[in-house]
Amino acid sequence: MIGPGQAAEIIAMYQKHGWVLRRVLLSIESGSALAGLIATLPAGVAVIDSDIDAAWFSRPPTSGGVAWEIRFLGEPPFSLVENIDANSPDFDSDLRSVESRLRDAVAVKKSP
Repeated sequence: MIGPGQAAEIIAMYQKHGWVLRRVLLSIESGSALAGLIATLPAGVAVIDSDIDAAWFSRPPTSGGVAWEIRFLGEPPFSLVENIDANSPDFDSDLRSVESRLRDAVAVKKSP
C-alpha cells in the first residue's frame, strides 16, 4: 500500500499527460488510509472495494480505440494498457479481465 501523497502524485502525473482518472480500486485498509484523498476525487470517479489497490485511467484515442490503463498503487510500480470499447456489452468484463492480469503480474513481481 502507498500513502496518500504518493497516490496523489501518481494521479497528478497521469493527468499531466492527458489521462483521466475513471475508477479507483481499494482494499478496506487502503480505503481508510486514503480517505482524505478519496474525498478530493472529481465527481464521477468510481471508488470500488477490491482486493487490489489500483487506479483506472483512460485517454482519448489518437487513432483507434480508447486507451485504458490500470496502475497498481503499491510496490513494485506496474501498469497495463488496453484499448477497450466503453460501449461494448463486455466492457465491465474486459476491465475485470485486465484487473485479474494485473493481480497475477504483481504477485509474480513480488515473489522472491
